[in-house]
Amino acid sequence: MAEPFDSHFVDADQPGSVRVIARAATSIAAFIGRALKGPVNEPVPVRSFADYTRVFGGLWQPSTLSYAVEQFFENGGRCAVIVRVVNGAKPPTLTLPAGNAGKLILRGLGAGSRDFLRASVDYDRIAGREPARFNLVVQRVRTAGSEQIEDQEIFRRLSVTPGADRFIADMLLESRLVRVQGSVPTERPSRTPPAANGTVIGYTPSNPDGDDGGPLTDYDVIGSAQSGTGIFALQSAPDINLLCIPPLTREQDVGLSTLLVAGRFCRERRAMLIIDPPSDWSSSAAALDGMRHWPFRSEDAAMYFPRIVAFDRLRGRFEMFAPCGVAAGMIARCDESWPVWAAAEGDAAILRPGIRPAWNVTMSDRTRLMTAGINLLQSVRIAPKYAASPRTLASGAAAVSDWRYLSARRLALFIMTCVERGTRWMSFERNTQGTWTLARAQVEAFLESLYAEGAFVGRSGEEGYFVVCDERINNEETVRAGKFNLAYGFSATKPGDYHVFLVTHGPGGSRTRTISMNRFANYSPTVDEEIESSILRGLVPADRAEPALHTDHIGDDEDTVRMPAPARREA
Repeated sequence: MAEPFDSHFVDADQPGSVRVIARAATSIAAFIGRALKGPVNEPVPVRSFADYTRVFGGLWQPSTLSYAVEQFFENGGRCAVIVRVVNGAKPPTLTLPAGNAGKLILRGLGAGSRDFLRASVDYDRIAGREPARFNLVVQRVRTAGSEQIEDQEIFRRLSVTPGADRFIADMLLESRLVRVQGSVPTERPSRTPPAANGTVIGYTPSNPDGDDGGPLTDYDVIGSAQSGTGIFALQSAPDINLLCIPPLTREQDVGLSTLLVAGRFCRERRAMLIIDPPSDWSSSAAALDGMRHWPFRSEDAAMYFPRIVAFDRLRGRFEMFAPCGVAAGMIARCDESWPVWAAAEGDAAILRPGIRPAWNVTMSDRTRLMTAGINLLQSVRIAPKYAASPRTLASGAAAVSDWRYLSARRLALFIMTCVERGTRWMSFERNTQGTWTLARAQVEAFLESLYAEGAFVGRSGEEGYFVVCDERINNEETVRAGKFNLAYGFSATKPGDYHVFLVTHGPGGSRTRTISMNRFANYSPTVDEEIESSILRGLVPADRAEPALHTDHIGDDEDTVRMPAPARREA
């Protein structure tokens, strides 16, 4: 597995050798919700709950996010990306007197009543002929009046003169703690007097005007794509593989509008959305009845049931919680020991001690719940005959059958990410046969390594996957447009039952499309050439394809090509 948050996916060039496609991380979970303090609408990576506490303030009763993150790490998670969103919260301000000219007001970046700032002004090493210059120190402390410094920034030789180098309003645009609020006074702020306890350096504390705001709404969580807020703050985040949006409050579930936007976002980012069951699903019967009318279906989402009981350290007793954080932690923990196509299954997929399902599910209900697309959390091992592979929320017979299974879908997302990123070097090479041959060999080597580890099915690797990259899918029109095409497919659950993808690298970026095709139950290696020719004809635009092969365009994400399945990878 690649190191979490590692952006390097292709090994350095080695003359005469095939480039290696590095494996992307699979267990990084993103969380969006309300927190006690910290930056707003900014993705922050954390590697432990201690990291979360340092940045976002730890457990807080109104914050379902804080408990979900704690349970994620307690149940085996190692890497998370946190996005704090607020509803009407206001940051504290700092007021620095500026002689007869008035005052300089600084506004904190972390909204809330628990964000404690302080600042100090001095003129050390400022010449007397520079009356507009000053030095500024800004600190975030643990509590009001505390000497426990959590963050500090020092800005030397600032100026209050607009247009001057190191003008304060411009320099603080790079600050992690504050910005200038309002206009800058014409005189520099006064030197901060020494502290009352006799220390040489004194500090001006922030004003008690920070506000925590109100409970979150779906609008706060969804945010704005244009402004990069809410869910869309994750657009600038490192890789994420799982997305958790805890309930808005302990009594209010996340709304359908949020699920729809989050599902679309996960599809674009190749992540899985982990959904909490509604709070009124308080029994297996209620869950089965509710699932019949459940409005949200997606192959990129999974639901875990029932809710869990865990110890609430703030209240000092066991409480019931939504399970998304626990489920994400379990998946991430299993990814550490098992490959993505086998993780979160079997004996390893049980809850850690101290966390248990809120109620027991009978063996007779297990099969019905799993068939309905509801995965079950368990704290003890069960007999193999009652075990089942976790499902996604893919809907009905129209969904690709393999994508109903979480392991198969996560395998596909993993391969799509690795291949697309691992072949981006093509965009910087000449669009020739030599480049196509190298790319095909590179992807074949990657898929062969996965086949050797059991990712695909088939009597041989040639049945488990195939790769096509030559002049038949990189024609003159494609070359003139500066685009490179590469097609590959693999069998996730049945020999010869291929999932096919087309990767396109071009001036506008990289894209991977799904190409669905008819499956044939019977497999015969003698029709290799005919099948290979069919898939190549199917990849050309619909108006140029053979009459018997046509492409129906479905939205922006998938092309459906009706054609026979390839029996093996290209010779």
